[in-house]
Amino acid sequence: MIRIKFYAAVAAALVISMPALADCTLPPPPSKIPNGSTASEQEMLAAMNTLKEYNGDVNVYLKCLDYEVKQNRMPASVRDAKNNSAVTELQTVADKFNQQVRAFKAKHG
Repeated sequence: MIRIKFYAAVAAALVISMPALADCTLPPPPSKIPNGSTASEQEMLAAMNTLKEYNGDVNVYLKCLDYEVKQNRMPASVRDAKNNSAVTELQTVADKFNQQVRAFKAKHG
């Protein structure tokens, strides 16, 4: 009987110490947006692809947050705050990139 209690206690400790199955981690924004006035077309295309990947990663993050709420591991209010923050950051990065695209097009026609 003592052995069963010991194993139950060890199993419970392992379950408690394990991280949640879904670990929602906000992806970092692209580290660099090229200067549209001096960048090559290849640099701008690479930045566009990086931004598309970042957008996809943020969408996965937002779905993860929704899943956490559905599993009752996160209050909806926390999800909403994290969601809004992620979308604001994504929009800021997209706005900066679009500004550089305009500069690139102004220079290259």
